[in-house]
Amino acid sequence: MALIQYNYKSQSLSMNVSFTVILPTDGLSFYDPDEAKERGQNPILRTLTDVYEDGMKFQTVYLYHGGGEDHSVTCRYAALERAAQENKVMLVCPNIQFFGTDCGGGNYFTYLTQELPKVVRTVLPSSPAREDNFVAGYAMGANVALGIAILRPDLFQTCLDISGGIGFTLKTQTMIDELRSDHFRTYLPSYGIAFGSPEQFAGSRYDLWPIAKKFKEEGTGLSSFILACGKDEFIRGRVEDDVKCLRELGYPVQYICAEGYSHNWEMWEKYLIEGLNCLLPLKRSYLYAKERAAR
Repeated sequence: MALIQYNYKSQSLSMNVSFTVILPTDGLSFYDPDEAKERGQNPILRTLTDVYEDGMKFQTVYLYHGGGEDHSVTCRYAALERAAQENKVMLVCPNIQFFGTDCGGGNYFTYLTQELPKVVRTVLPSSPAREDNFVAGYAMGANVALGIAILRPDLFQTCLDISGGIGFTLKTQTMIDELRSDHFRTYLPSYGIAFGSPEQFAGSRYDLWPIAKKFKEEGTGLSSFILACGKDEFIRGRVEDDVKCLRELGYPVQYICAEGYSHNWEMWEKYLIEGLNCLLPLKRSYLYAKERAAR
């Protein structure tokens, strides 16, 4: 398993940024199976049948962290290295601020949807095909994933939204009410910086409902959605509103209400790993040049 901490100067954010990459290389052999057998296989290890090959690619999941965290927390709090290895998928975990929007605090939407994917595909073996790319997140990061999958359906096949309770939402009035509330104005002033004034939010670039409706009516290729929420989560109503909106619009959506779970890492780790193991429609195989050419 390769764990990469990548730091570089982002032009869209005008500062140095870091992101973590998990690359499932433990299942790959430098030698082909016959040569490995001749050399003598370590008896405690299985024979590796997948080999390193020039031009091979990996399916990729972009994974967004929760509010007040950074890219390292996701990998440190959940057993994602093993899950990525078992499912042969690359994970990219970036830093996010200002709820993933372009605003006075930084051009995070541009960074996440344009610059980061281009950098990743240039310097790492990430497949550029839409069908090989997925977006996921928990808590605040889940709403960033939801917003990006709605606004840029050309980028990702599927979005996994786990406990998304703050930020992007399909229910316009919810965002307007939050922007007007004394609580958000007092304790989360970055909300207004990210999404603008409540009076001007409806019909703005981050008002998801009319944009999602337009894409559906135009027959645009849409991302599919998986939303998961603990039954005991305080943000459950907000999540279920997004599920209702997606269903009303006719988007492909699966909803999981997890009995006995709340808004914490017990919930997030379970469904991040379950997302990699079975929920996301991954190929769970290395992408060799011959197979990709035959698609």
